[in-house]
Amino acid sequence: MALTNIWHHRRVAETQTRACWICYKPSSSVLITPDSKDFFYICPGHLKDRGFCTPDADEAAAIEEKKKKEELDKEIEKVKKEYEERQRLKQEKRKKKEKEKGKDKQEKKDEEEEDKKDEKEKEDKIKSLSEKSESQTEVGPRIYTLHKNFYQMRIKRIRDAEAAKRNRERISNPATFPSVPSGDP
Repeated sequence: MALTNIWHHRRVAETQTRACWICYKPSSSVLITPDSKDFFYICPGHLKDRGFCTPDADEAAAIEEKKKKEELDKEIEKVKKEYEERQRLKQEKRKKKEKEKGKDKQEKKDEEEEDKKDEKEKEDKIKSLSEKSESQTEVGPRIYTLHKNFYQMRIKRIRDAEAAKRNRERISNPATFPSVPSGDP
């Protein structure tokens, strides 16, 4: 039996948890072959262990890119909030000045130019941060390759199960046993 060493990580419902293959703790994570010939429950912590399995290189790169995109989005949001806060403070400051004295046209022009400058600065920051990010990729199922020792253990388990099945069939078939000796004394 040829079992490929490619395993897809799947999650099952919390009510369907079973014992981890390694540590026997309840786990809802499952590693399954693409052809569904073999599967086993595994703790998410074991998936991070490089001595147990390694993620697919393309998959790992996609996850790193997704993390960078999320960090970039957080940074953009921070810039936007910072800009909004500055604008709010400026408006409050202007209202106080307006109450104290009347404004002349030059002051109003200066404030409008300052607002435009701040708006442009905000847009430039967001644009520069957006340019850093590349195209967003869709993250599919996690794909792993087991370490050779664990892979051999899975193959051995499957072979042992097949051998046990053949032995049960042989025992249940009466033709496999020798016939009872005839009673010629």
